[in-house]
Amino acid sequence: MIIPVILAGGSGTRLWPLSRSMYPKQFLRLLGRKSMLQETINRLKPFDSDNAIVIGNEEHRFLIAEQLRGCGLRSVDILLEPQGRNTAPAIALAAHQAVNKHPEAMLLVLSADHAIGDTGLFFDLINESAKVAASGKLVTFGVNPTRAETGYGYIERGKSVGDGGYEVLRFIEKPNLQTAEKLFAESGYYWNSGIFLFRASDFLNELENFEPEVYVICKKALDNASSDLDFIRPEKSIFETCPAVSVDVGVMERTTNACVVPFTTDWSDVGSWSSLWDISTKDSMLNVTHGDVISSTSCRGSYVYASHRLVATIGIEDLVIVETEDAVLVSRKDMVQDVKEVVDKLSLDGRNEGVTHREVFRPWGAYDSIDVGERYQVKRITVNPGEKLSVQMHHHRAEHWVVVSGTAKVLNGEESYLVSENQSTYIPVGQIHSLENPGVIPLEIIEVQSGSYLGEDDIVRLKDMYGRE
Repeated sequence: MIIPVILAGGSGTRLWPLSRSMYPKQFLRLLGRKSMLQETINRLKPFDSDNAIVIGNEEHRFLIAEQLRGCGLRSVDILLEPQGRNTAPAIALAAHQAVNKHPEAMLLVLSADHAIGDTGLFFDLINESAKVAASGKLVTFGVNPTRAETGYGYIERGKSVGDGGYEVLRFIEKPNLQTAEKLFAESGYYWNSGIFLFRASDFLNELENFEPEVYVICKKALDNASSDLDFIRPEKSIFETCPAVSVDVGVMERTTNACVVPFTTDWSDVGSWSSLWDISTKDSMLNVTHGDVISSTSCRGSYVYASHRLVATIGIEDLVIVETEDAVLVSRKDMVQDVKEVVDKLSLDGRNEGVTHREVFRPWGAYDSIDVGERYQVKRITVNPGEKLSVQMHHHRAEHWVVVSGTAKVLNGEESYLVSENQSTYIPVGQIHSLENPGVIPLEIIEVQSGSYLGEDDIVRLKDMYGRE
């Protein structure tokens, strides 16, 4: 039995324009109508994705759950890391969870932010490689280099072990350009894809041998985990004592059972906006555009991403332009990964763009901060069918709600009533209230907050169906 393990954590700093914490690239619709996480889930459906294990962090929990539901999955285990500890502890949590349910389970471990070409070839490759993993090998997948790349680690292969697998002679860290050119010119070297296939028990045996502290802490944290809604939370105080170590350094570079299988279809880890240009379909002038974009015929070799408004370009060449509701990024294509310098500057200046997005997901839906002034704030709130915000009150603000779509069930002090489309209601300062969607379509309201303080920490939750009191 192959259980997919999807690593949905990470910050996506290289890719997202100016923010590093809220919406990594795996949650974005970059290559089609679905997010990269959803594309990954759909790619894994032949492997019984209902039994998948998704590993993420607390910040993204509701976004992960919502995107999984969008794929029709409701029984997936979502493991929430209390704190990032790199890939070895993350995979250890998944392996312990898997063997608790299926002692002979085989894990297919991959990130949620990869682009993979032919899904059929990928499925065939995994099934063929399962024969190698069944012999006790820890399989990693290597990609045939198409250029001298300094952004990937490399794997040097040894002799064949059969069924398409080869011994791993060594792992090579991300090289400088001179070394990358040498590796590209020679045969027997692959890019390290970060995709793995092995029996959960075999991985845990090697982890216990090489990183016993990681093995014990992850097992103990999971044994003492708590569950709520779709989420499994390993015990925080235990997990926070776990060393931070990558799976390559902790296990794969030290085990004698490592095996590399060449990847047989197109692959990219979509590590930057320029890599999206590499793998996307281009027009006659080698431009790639997404969204509402108008480019003159003088534009060439550029990537333009518009998410919320028209972007017009004239006479540009080899640029990346990314427009979002939060910020606009303009960069030379070969320097786009230097966006971290801008993120660091935002952090030093205390700017919100470095840590938050306008749109914030909650278990009941989402809200989008449309406008903010000195004593007011305007939000667009979406409540999913059957969901309800907590019963709450605010010390410093009043709220005006206008329903623009659907029907709202409102608790306002002692009163409970329905508010239909084009109707409104008012919540005074200090009034106990709640908002619910009793219908079958999403409820959308415009909320105007007014008062002396409008921060999200001015919420006193009295009752909450999601356990957030």
